Amino acid sequence: MVYDIIIIGAGPAGISTAVEAINAGVSSEKILIIEKAEAHSFTIRKYYPESKPVTANYKGMEAKCLGVMCLTDTTKEETITYLDKAIQDNNLKVNYLETVYKIHKNLDQTFTVFTDKGNYNSKIVVIAIGILGKPNKPDYKIPPSLNSKIFYEITERKFVNSNILVVGGGDSASEYCQYLVQEGNQVTLSYRKSEFTRMNDINRESILALEKTGKLKILRNSNIIELQDENGNPKVIFKESDYPPIVFDYIVYALGGVTPKNFLKTIGIEYDGDQPVLKNNVETNIPGLFLVGDLSAGIKGGSINWAFNSSRIAIKKICENYLDCKIPD
Repeated sequence: MVYDIIIIGAGPAGISTAVEAINAGVSSEKILIIEKAEAHSFTIRKYYPESKPVTANYKGMEAKCLGVMCLTDTTKEETITYLDKAIQDNNLKVNYLETVYKIHKNLDQTFTVFTDKGNYNSKIVVIAIGILGKPNKPDYKIPPSLNSKIFYEITERKFVNSNILVVGGGDSASEYCQYLVQEGNQVTLSYRKSEFTRMNDINRESILALEKTGKLKILRNSNIIELQDENGNPKVIFKESDYPPIVFDYIVYALGGVTPKNFLKTIGIEYDGDQPVLKNNVETNIPGLFLVGDLSAGIKGGSINWAFNSSRIAIKKICENYLDCKIPD
């Protein structure tokens, strides 16, 4: 089956994108939403205190609604209920607990979306994931003299023919290792546990295959307690006596908390500094691939009504250029 639209993220932007598409004449059966959490609107559920007011003019943005969905000042509970009702009333199909790890543009101009549970084809892809804060950093001190050798995203520079340590045990750590090996680097992965329980099956199998062929060294049950400057390079001191100190050219931390910049860049989305390059209709440089919600609002993120409005903008462009649909006047 080829979907008309696949939406990545079931927050306000993702839900409203589907609602706008249905309002424009796209069948709900031809729309798929993929969400990595166990429920929609994960950020609101996790980070908003109970009974927290959700203000329509968040960060001074004008509380003006362009499309079908709109919120005035409400509470956290009322906002979630409103989004619940949107899913139910529009018969939206949401695949929960499913993680997208790659998006490929095919020769026939359709997209293939790869997840940890399967592959899906679609004419249009809309990315509606949020933005997180600063990257998580280790507990131990990093000598200032090593700052140029420490990274939290692999998009920050080009790594070639280098000896690199990746620290972490999630999907980002696996993806960093795979990419760095592909670029011809000598890569070691340090993880504090023995099993990679936080990775999806594909990422876990990929790094285990790299280890088996000798292209990746994995230090299981390894805990770093100190970094030292060894002639300008990081010397890593481990808690465990099984692991003697090792000197690397660079260290890449994959400890969570980073923005989706690396994921978007691997898809091929162009960036200007820290911001994705978007047209006025929130379309990326890849035809048929759109960013809505916080990713289209700038570095500070946007309001829920901006999420709704950006989805309206995207669907208008999608109907004009790609699908047989039309937003009602």
